[in-house]
Amino acid sequence: MFDLLIRNANLPDGRAGIDLGIADGRFAAIGTSLPAEAREIIDATGRLVSPPFVDPHFHMDATLSLGLPRLNRSGTLLEGIALWGELKPLLTQEAVIERALRYCDLAVAQGLLHIRSHVDVCDNRLLAVEALLEVKRRVAPYITLQLVAFPQDGYFRSPGAIDNLARALDFGVDVVGGIPHFEATMAEGAESVSALCRIAAERGLRVDLHCDETDDPLSRHVETLAREAVRHGLQGRVAGSHLTSMHSMDNYYVSKLLPLLAKAGLHAIANPLINICIQGRHDTYPKRRGMTRVPELLAAGVNIAFGQDCVMDPWYSLGAADPLDAAHMAVHVAQMTGIDAMRECFAAVTTRAAAAMGLDDYGIETGHPADCVLLDARDPIEAIRLRPPRLAVVKGGRVIARSQPRRSELSLPGRPGGIAPAGYASVIDHEEPRPRR
Repeated sequence: MFDLLIRNANLPDGRAGIDLGIADGRFAAIGTSLPAEAREIIDATGRLVSPPFVDPHFHMDATLSLGLPRLNRSGTLLEGIALWGELKPLLTQEAVIERALRYCDLAVAQGLLHIRSHVDVCDNRLLAVEALLEVKRRVAPYITLQLVAFPQDGYFRSPGAIDNLARALDFGVDVVGGIPHFEATMAEGAESVSALCRIAAERGLRVDLHCDETDDPLSRHVETLAREAVRHGLQGRVAGSHLTSMHSMDNYYVSKLLPLLAKAGLHAIANPLINICIQGRHDTYPKRRGMTRVPELLAAGVNIAFGQDCVMDPWYSLGAADPLDAAHMAVHVAQMTGIDAMRECFAAVTTRAAAAMGLDDYGIETGHPADCVLLDARDPIEAIRLRPPRLAVVKGGRVIARSQPRRSELSLPGRPGGIAPAGYASVIDHEEPRPRR
């Protein structure tokens, strides 16, 4: 007897007509024509069932604070940082917790059940750190929340940041963060990378640095990050977030850089929504896109993940807690419109993002926790195209969110009375069958 049985599901790897039997909070059986005994049965009717969405780069301490204390008029990274500096003294733990919990509600509705959030440690009160540790405790039954100790104003540049980062890690923050390109000099930026990787190695933690989030092709701290990862035995446990300067680097240097990143097992986390808005602000025309070289990194064997970075905060006025928005933007900005390339963009907000966070037992496999999302779409490409409703979000075998399929009623002579976008014109109708894996 299953607790929950999901019938006739399409999976992201191309398998179709699959039944998922769930018992005791885990996937107990996966196959075709499973026995029908179950306390609850959901008929997926050929729709996509995916593992939960993963956001490996976010700023939950600032989320939903749009307009406080004012709006970012220039749209630049630097004005956003300055605006956040104005807001920090006004923060209260209660307000940070309340906004973060509201965001987590939105995330669950979108099937986003794993989030890595950077939290600013350049406030000597560590107010945001304590607030998000409380949020992490409260949402633990339904969201995995990793916290990164992030010296927003620079590890060396900001007075007290060195001690504050250590205190935050002592409190239980999970990951070592940094922002080398914001240090006072390139030399201090490189020195900060070395210091932060050494701290991570000593504490047995992961590293995730805001790295080279600039249009300056000479901002090359990711090179140091890769080298320090190898030096300290951190291969596979280090992420470089943004890496936008790579968009402006010459091809010869990048040809040297890519193998170094692959050797270090570095995870590259792009943030397509924010990168495309913030970068290139100093250009007239031609204007750079500013996102890192996603196809080239993938071809070199570097794991790529996409984050949302911001939702309605000093840096970005939009956002809906939907990682498919980031995947949709990446398809366009990185010109990844081939069938396999679009599937990689879906993986960048699911399996690849999970790898970047180091998540164990993630994915739809027998014995894994029964966490999954039923989307009103038939395949990953249609999911990116439509960003459809999440018909059911399942955590530990229990449905924790539901929504209705999207359908419009029409009153047109000689045409159907209604239309449902999902499946109406899907790439699945034109694609060659994919082999089973």
